[in-house]
Amino acid sequence: MRHQSEALIVIDVQNDFCPGGALAVAGGDEIIPRINALMADFATIVLTQDWHPSEHASFAANHPGAEPFSLTTMPYGPQVLWPVHCVQGNHGAEFHKELQTDAAQLIIRKGFRKQIDSYSAFFENDHATSTGLEGYLRSRGVTSVTFVGLATDYCVAYSALDAARLGFDATVLLGACRGIDLNNSLAEAKDQMLAAGVNLLD
Repeated sequence: MRHQSEALIVIDVQNDFCPGGALAVAGGDEIIPRINALMADFATIVLTQDWHPSEHASFAANHPGAEPFSLTTMPYGPQVLWPVHCVQGNHGAEFHKELQTDAAQLIIRKGFRKQIDSYSAFFENDHATSTGLEGYLRSRGVTSVTFVGLATDYCVAYSALDAARLGFDATVLLGACRGIDLNNSLAEAKDQMLAAGVNLLD
């Protein structure tokens, strides 16, 4: 097992982001065995869970005439309008059945405020409203965080960028992530993470 100062953050391995889900990431379920195996190596394990009300402002269905994956502007900046996904209490919001959730000490639910989306494990998309994860990790003595999960170019990248900005040593295991790649978003996310000092490993 790794040092107590190292944590594994598993991002959004939920039914709606896996094949057959409402916002499926290609090969999203392929990473689960590796994630499960990694859990044995870390003393601190955190899972994040997208957890939207049905009337969430990021859903294209709640903007008459808007197409999924189109772009709009929210008070906090540009916002992709997504298909309805990970609705609180629904099957799509549940963790994938093959993910070993028992090993986690903390589950962070994000995106539950209907007027603001939340990609990062640390902050809502206004980059100011905290999820409480930073305080939890610091109280556990964590200084290094490793990210795996879905999707590389959105929730994983936002989380890793925030971790680096907060002073954590941040690593993304690309082989245990899968991306959406919307309008070259995957390459852009990798460039941003490298520029921020995030370690990208296979």
